[in-house]
Amino acid sequence: MTISATIHKAKEFSLFDFCKKRADKVQLFGKESLDEEGNVIPFIDQAALITHYLQLRNTNVKLSYKEKAEGILNLWYNFVREKQVKPHNDYAFAEESTPAAMQGYLFPDLFQAPFQHQQMPKFKFIDLFAGIGGFRMAMQNLGGECVFSSEIDEQARKTYYANYGDVPFGDITKESTKNCIPEGFDVLCAGFPCQAFSLAGKRLGFADETRGTLFFDVAEILRRYQPKAFFLENVKGLVIHDKGRTFKTILKTLDEVGYIVPDPEIVNAMFFGVPQHRERIYIVGFRKDLGINKDEFTYPEQKEVTKKWIDVREENPVPAKYYLSTTYIDTLKRHKARHAAKGHGFGYDIIPDDGIAHAIVVGGMGRESNLVIDDRQKDLTPTTRIKGEVNKQGWRKMTPREWARLQGYPDNFKIVVADASAYKQFGNSVAVPAIQATANNLLKVLKNHGYIGK
Repeated sequence: MTISATIHKAKEFSLFDFCKKRADKVQLFGKESLDEEGNVIPFIDQAALITHYLQLRNTNVKLSYKEKAEGILNLWYNFVREKQVKPHNDYAFAEESTPAAMQGYLFPDLFQAPFQHQQMPKFKFIDLFAGIGGFRMAMQNLGGECVFSSEIDEQARKTYYANYGDVPFGDITKESTKNCIPEGFDVLCAGFPCQAFSLAGKRLGFADETRGTLFFDVAEILRRYQPKAFFLENVKGLVIHDKGRTFKTILKTLDEVGYIVPDPEIVNAMFFGVPQHRERIYIVGFRKDLGINKDEFTYPEQKEVTKKWIDVREENPVPAKYYLSTTYIDTLKRHKARHAAKGHGFGYDIIPDDGIAHAIVVGGMGRESNLVIDDRQKDLTPTTRIKGEVNKQGWRKMTPREWARLQGYPDNFKIVVADASAYKQFGNSVAVPAIQATANNLLKVLKNHGYIGK
């Protein structure tokens, strides 16, 4: 289709960027913006419908929300055209409301995201509890096309959009969100939260034993859509959580909804090219009717550590804000001494240049357990309010970019949020190389049976 006007300086304005710091306060009303129950769809969920539609509209993926997305897209387009939001003076508005024209005004950066959809995908997958897209990064690297993503954290959704070009859908516990999942995808991916099952072990069906937990929604989607395979990730403590009852209930449930599950395995990211000691439980499964035996799948070998901390350290000196104050260092030393006197090993830790980082985590002593010595920065003038002065011994926190590298994200992965959110996002992420190596083995099984393209 022809767009009848030229778009000037498209990178300087997009509706999503305009609203990104106050998406919860912006709302566009109209019949197009109502859900099945007559409630107004929140702004960021409207963005999810539109961006998924624009990314997938020229594929063979059947979208149940096509008409809804087109209606909301038209609503947004008219909102801009009527200059309720004033774009740059150099803008000339298209005179025909084509999806391409609307896309140009509302999402000029949509197809400029660094990690675009595959042009000739070998398989389709969905990304649940997506975070910032660690599973997606790995699966796209292996030739997959993401046809649905879901994440409830608004800051993570912004990072996801900036890097992949679509906004994840929101609350997966809602039926309206589940209904947006397209039929016919091959693999379900999910790093679901660890929660106890209050009725575990009562010999009930999965719906009763797991209801009220987020794993219930994973199981329900597997039961309803029956993809060929799944790949789940969780903290290694899941195995012993609630005296092992949680893990047993999960395996029983996966069997009930129609899947064989090779013995799950704890996988450590440090054996896959990232210098981080990060152990997670991986669970994969295949639909029973595919004729796949458990022993056809094996987890990748974990035998060699090839990277150390210095390999992911930022190449140039980092700003003074990452260096600890003398007062805070004293506090950390006293905290560690108190625990040492009680026979505990809690407290800060300094990672040597040739060392391996501890697992990066959110909260607690997550950053302090991975301090480093870096004396390259000579300008230690404080740029934030601190007690005391910046230490001159080179003690500093790792930067968000270094955390990104510890999780296996490439340097062109965009960090578009404040540091506090970035640390949270990378700390919650999966380790991309370990996921990719395991997913590669899963896909080989499907390929060998002719269920996905080679």
